[in-house]
Amino acid sequence: MPVNVEIPIEKWSGSIRTITLGATAAEGGTRSRVVAVGGQTTLPFLGFDGKVPNRPVVAVEVRAVNPGEEWPEPLTKAWGAAMGDVAAWAKAAEAAGADIISLQLTTVDSAGKRMTAAAARKALRTVLNATGLPVIVLGTGQAELDNEILVACAEEGVGERLVLGPCEDKNYRTIVAAALAHGHLVTAKTPMDVNLSKQLSVLIHDMGLPMERIVTDPTTGSLGYGIEYGYSVMERLRLAGLQGDGMTQQPMIVTPGEEAWRAKEARAGEGVPATWGDWASRAVNWEAMTAAALVESGADIVVMRHPEAVARVKKMIGELMAA
Repeated sequence: MPVNVEIPIEKWSGSIRTITLGATAAEGGTRSRVVAVGGQTTLPFLGFDGKVPNRPVVAVEVRAVNPGEEWPEPLTKAWGAAMGDVAAWAKAAEAAGADIISLQLTTVDSAGKRMTAAAARKALRTVLNATGLPVIVLGTGQAELDNEILVACAEEGVGERLVLGPCEDKNYRTIVAAALAHGHLVTAKTPMDVNLSKQLSVLIHDMGLPMERIVTDPTTGSLGYGIEYGYSVMERLRLAGLQGDGMTQQPMIVTPGEEAWRAKEARAGEGVPATWGDWASRAVNWEAMTAAALVESGADIVVMRHPEAVARVKKMIGELMAA
């Protein structure tokens, strides 16, 4: 005799905020489309427990200046000549499946001189003209320089609803003020710590920036280099948000591309055990597996580098959303 069994469903009191990147012409910008992230009422991909209205998305890193030998050969070979022209690189990234372009500003310009506000403006304008995707603009990590060039980018990109960052404890005030003045969003980056992440969101919000314009960057490591702790912090942030903590209900952005390509396994082509296998395959696997794990832990935006890794992660996301 058939027995009806009620499948238990986890019910959460909170939800993740929905945040929209980019602005179309109707919204005062020039983007061909916008990207919405967040909005979940359950853990990643558990659609049977709640709503997952927006899938995780992939941002592809494009550098204002060709990184040259700073990047390992499998990366430079993948992008080829496009790396020498930021417009061509942005177009190639879009063709490779990017949902968002992440423009990484550098400490020096193409002539090897200190990056200036004018050069940063030019790089951003070139990317905006080359693609209709939403754009993230990330600074160099040097507070004084970032205050100069990110403010210039905020002015140059007025109306585009950019994401500016990273806002950290040492420099968030100037970047947040620029975002407030010109209608942009910010990333709030802290070391791997739930309380520090929550505290920075509070500080930024206290300056008057709505919570719907803050994306959390909890920082992470790559596969084999601290990803377990980063995964745990992200998972705890997501659980706190779903349990109703209003200051942890932000969509999360992480940079598996940067982290994975700093790992020895991705950088070393010689002097390693033969059992490590082909360098290019190993390196792409390192980035793809790092990004895949972070998507499972709650990342809404993953910033990636290699086009093959991008394709694999997007395929994974599509299959999990369909399921």
